Amino acid sequence: MARRLAEAHGEFAVIGLGRSGAAAALLLRRAGLAVYASDVSKGDATERAAETLRAVGVAVDVGHHDLARIARSQVVVASPGVPPSAPPLRAAHEAGVPVVGEVEIALRLQPALRYIAVTGTNGKTTTTALIGHLLRALGVDAADVGNIGTPVSALALQETPPAWAALEMSSFQLHDTPGIYPDVGVLTTLSPDHLDRYTSVAEYYGDKQRLFLNAVSQSRWVATADSDAVRELVQGIEGQWYWFSTKQTDGMDASYHHESGMLHVLGAPLMARDRVPLAGDHNVANVLAAVLSVMVADASFRTGTARAALADAVATFRAPPHRLETVVHRHDVVWINDSKATNVASTLVALAGMTRPTVVLLGGRHKGEPYTALLPELRRIAKVVIAYGEAADTIVADLTAPLAGVVPVVQVHERSFAAVMTRAHAEASAGDAVLLSPACSSYDMFNNYEERGREFARLAEQDA
Repeated sequence: MARRLAEAHGEFAVIGLGRSGAAAALLLRRAGLAVYASDVSKGDATERAAETLRAVGVAVDVGHHDLARIARSQVVVASPGVPPSAPPLRAAHEAGVPVVGEVEIALRLQPALRYIAVTGTNGKTTTTALIGHLLRALGVDAADVGNIGTPVSALALQETPPAWAALEMSSFQLHDTPGIYPDVGVLTTLSPDHLDRYTSVAEYYGDKQRLFLNAVSQSRWVATADSDAVRELVQGIEGQWYWFSTKQTDGMDASYHHESGMLHVLGAPLMARDRVPLAGDHNVANVLAAVLSVMVADASFRTGTARAALADAVATFRAPPHRLETVVHRHDVVWINDSKATNVASTLVALAGMTRPTVVLLGGRHKGEPYTALLPELRRIAKVVIAYGEAADTIVADLTAPLAGVVPVVQVHERSFAAVMTRAHAEASAGDAVLLSPACSSYDMFNNYEERGREFARLAEQDA
């Protein structure tokens, strides 16, 4: 791909004008390449992106794709939200045109960038944010990019790009990034997800495995030892392997010693658990993964001075928004924004950490997983479940089946998040918590989980 970019004479077609697509189009145009970009959306954000791109000489179609033009292109750049079955990508494949993602383009045009790449079903955003925070604490110029929100292309568009990046990679992004070769690759967890896009769990796991596509003996990999699925996925992959665990200590490169309350990394204590400002063993695992990956990335990051700086940096870290974030605490009701919980496994983690009677908001666009796995924790802690959005019927059916046991469930039939929040306010009383942990994507009502989380926070504050 790097050679193809350097020798390109034809046109590059960028599909999708969201943040990553628009940044990729700008970057390609800055590199002197001919670019065509298109998006079926006609929203205000798309129109603004189109205006910006046209101003620098990009040909843009809004509201439709020119399939014949795409089929004649040299390379097609797909935004991660565009499924492989979409007409423009089908047209490219049928014409034999290579399809890659924005990350692939950005990495090829930034060959000097050093990066730690993180994937996994859950924990990857917090781990990525932690890695960036730790690198900066060590005095390194580093940015958090990828699925965490900032396109990798945006780095190359800066006048002075950073030397390092903490790169979050979704399965969708990995699908179209054949050239990924990180300084360190991290696999946090694995559990079924995105079954609305993948035909099977194995297919989803297969895209996660693409993180290791270019593995060689010198590659460095960090992975959880607490998942049989992870161990099975990475079996036989070349490289130097480093393992972390919150459940075992023997043979681990990073572990949590429950008896002493200490986190150990690379053979020595790093810090006490009570200095970690994040709740839950899942966040201890995220800390272990982040610290371990930074320390193995470069010898200068594991000196005695660096270890102390890393421990201090962990102690000052604050979790990213929309992940078990308390947004309002008033009248003895705690409103918790966990909009980032877009799958059942992530919502299960949130429920396990709840100690108050909880009004649980479940809903959005169904992703193919049954919600029955939530039943034990819901029976333990849920005051009521409010089911909403496109997935509401499925949620109600799963949680009220004859063998489900007693879980109080109400359904909001209006396709309005304001109506959902009105019902949440009606159900909550002093001593309760209201938890938005949807176990679904946001795309039935919102553009992304961030928008959903912000609206939850706004309506919690407005009506509290």
